[in-house]
Amino acid sequence: MTNLNFKISELIHSDEANKRKINNMPDINSLDNMLELIVYCLQPIRDMVGLPMNISSGYRCKALNDAIKGAKNSEHLKGMACDFTIKGWTAKEAYEYIKKNKFKYTQLILEKNQWVHISYNKKDLKQENLIYDGKKYIKD
Repeated sequence: MTNLNFKISELIHSDEANKRKINNMPDINSLDNMLELIVYCLQPIRDMVGLPMNISSGYRCKALNDAIKGAKNSEHLKGMACDFTIKGWTAKEAYEYIKKNKFKYTQLILEKNQWVHISYNKKDLKQENLIYDGKKYIKD
């Protein structure tokens, strides 16, 4: 395996949690899930793309997820998901590239044409592709 370009701290950091004084520290199971997300999903994408990826949202504790009105069953709550952009690419370009190159993931969502959401659950690698326009999800 190559060197990892990601740190767990990137997936835990949240400006919103800091602003609201929410402790966004994950439990051990969520840490394990984040490591798998990095090793089996994010790093392979980063290696193929060869460009930095900016994680805008990773793990969310329940208090943070509630505060931002995240989905009640969000995989962010388990450390299995993150939202990101790729430097120099539009969100749509990143979404299409990942979808086309058959990376392993549970869910890939182009969100509001602004960022990509990806989740990795090793027990459910269904490779579901969705587009979210801010109101509804459409299967792609």
